Amino acid sequence: MVRAGLKALLEADPRCTVVGESGHLSDLRVRAAELHPELIVLDIALGPENGLAALPELLSARPQPRIVVLTMHDDPAFAREALGRGAHGYLLKEAAADELIRAIEVVMSGGTYLYPQLGAQMVRQPESPATHLTGREREVLRLLARGHTNAEIAHELYVSLRTVEAHRAGLRTRLGATNRSDLVDAARNLGLLL
Repeated sequence: MVRAGLKALLEADPRCTVVGESGHLSDLRVRAAELHPELIVLDIALGPENGLAALPELLSARPQPRIVVLTMHDDPAFAREALGRGAHGYLLKEAAADELIRAIEVVMSGGTYLYPQLGAQMVRQPESPATHLTGREREVLRLLARGHTNAEIAHELYVSLRTVEAHRAGLRTRLGATNRSDLVDAARNLGLLL
């Protein structure tokens, strides 16, 4: 129903042509590669996967699409994560319909759009050390938080056990984590467990 309403809203604007839609990340990847959309309106929760994980891949397409994240997640950490991974806009589903059109106008003209109330929250909250984790550190953190052992992570990421141990030690230091529970909390706050 949400996708149908979103599609109707966009099709009502003469500047927009909806070329496809998807409810799962795997399908989105295929459709984006086939259709080469100029704009992707992306939710964080796409089936069992986190839509933010697909941002680098979607943005590597040529021509590069503009991406607006439209989500219910009003935590500034999600917005930082999305923008840090290359999203051009971040908007909450609770926003008025004309706010989405405004966000699309901004990003399609080369700007970046951040939902105003969320932007105000981000200004008031200092960035955490987790904001600047590398992609590899995020992967290790996600797998640790899901209960994988160091050896399992090394196998999955095709790295040595020592590399995983070094990442784990670095994560504990940077995040101030003293145990696995702290790492799980950090992963959850970064949206890595969606």
